[in-house]
Amino acid sequence: MASALKRGCRFIVIAFFLLLALAAGAALWLWQDYRNFADAPIGGVAAGSTVEVDRGDAFPTVLRKLRAQGVAHGNDAQWRVLARQTDTASQLKVGEYALEPSLTPRQLLQRMREGRTLQYRFTIVEGWNIRQLRAALRAAMPLRQETAQMSDAELMEALGHVGQHPEGRFLPETYVYTRRESDLDVLKRAHAAMEKAVEAAWTARAPGIPLQSAEEALILASIIEKETGIAEERPAIAGVFARRLKIGMPLQTDPTVIYGIGSSYDGNIRRRDLTTDTPYNTYTRRGLTPTPIAMPGADALKAAVNPADGTALYFVAVGDGSGRHVFSATLAQHNAAVARYLITRRQTLDKAAQP
Repeated sequence: MASALKRGCRFIVIAFFLLLALAAGAALWLWQDYRNFADAPIGGVAAGSTVEVDRGDAFPTVLRKLRAQGVAHGNDAQWRVLARQTDTASQLKVGEYALEPSLTPRQLLQRMREGRTLQYRFTIVEGWNIRQLRAALRAAMPLRQETAQMSDAELMEALGHVGQHPEGRFLPETYVYTRRESDLDVLKRAHAAMEKAVEAAWTARAPGIPLQSAEEALILASIIEKETGIAEERPAIAGVFARRLKIGMPLQTDPTVIYGIGSSYDGNIRRRDLTTDTPYNTYTRRGLTPTPIAMPGADALKAAVNPADGTALYFVAVGDGSGRHVFSATLAQHNAAVARYLITRRQTLDKAAQP
C-alpha cells in the first residue's frame, strides 16, 4: 500500500510539472505571439487612410475606429494590453492620425500618446494679393472654412484688427495645420508672422531712407515684390524708388496701376489706364500708394529698408523672358533701353511662334 501511495504521489508530481511546463509553454507562446503582434506591420489599410481621436474617446472606441478603417491585425485583447503597457490608454491625444500598412501597433500607439497628428501645409505665395490668398484658402483641404462668407472688413475684425486694410498683411511662407484647424487659424499665424517680419526689417533699416514708418516700408516692399521675381534685383529696384521718393519724382510703376484697376484687369495696360487717376496710380500721383498692393516676402521687406546705392532712376525689362531689368540714370539712357526692350521682345515672340 505504501508503494502504491508513493507511485500515486510520483504521478501527481509528474503531472504537476507537466502542467507547469505546459502552462509555461503556453505563456511563452502567448508572449511571443504578443511580441509578434506589437512589432509587426498592421497591413490591410487603404492608402491615405486616417483615424480620428475625438475628445472623450476611450481606447475601446479608438480600437473600433481602427477596425472600421480596415485594421484587422491582432485581437482586441492584444491591443488593450499594448495600450496599457505603452500608457496610451490614459494618454490619448485628440487629432487625426495617418494609417500606413507598414506601421506597427506600437508605433501607431506611440504617435497617439505623443500627439503626432497628421499635418497639412498651406503656402502663401510671394506677390499674391488678398483676393488670390482668400481664393486659395477656400480651396485648401481639409482646412475648416470660417471666413469664406466674410467681407474683408469682417475678416480683419475676426482677426482682431478692426479697420485695418487686409492687403499685404500676411507673410508669404508655408504654414502647417491639422484637420481641426480653420482658415482663420492659418491667417492669424500669417498675420502675426508679417507683423514680426515688418518690425524686424524696420529695426534694421538703413539711415536716411525716405520712409517715415514701418507701414510705409510694408507698402514699398509690396511694390518691389510685384516689380521683380529676381531676388538679387530687389535692392536695386528699391534704390530706384528711394531716389524717386527723395526728389519727389512719381514712382510710375505698372503694378500699382494694375492694382487700382482691380478685378477688371484683363492682362493689358492701356494708355488710358496710365492717365486715369486712382489712389493707386503712381503715374498721376506722387509718393506711395495708400496701402500695400500685395503680400511681400521677407527679402522684399529687407530691400525696401536697405536700398542699393547708385544713380539709376529708371528700369525696364530686358525683354528676353528672363525677368531681368536694365537700369538707367538718365531718361535718354532709359529711352534707349526701352527701344532695345521692344526689339528683343519682338524677336523673342517671333522665335516662340516658330514651329
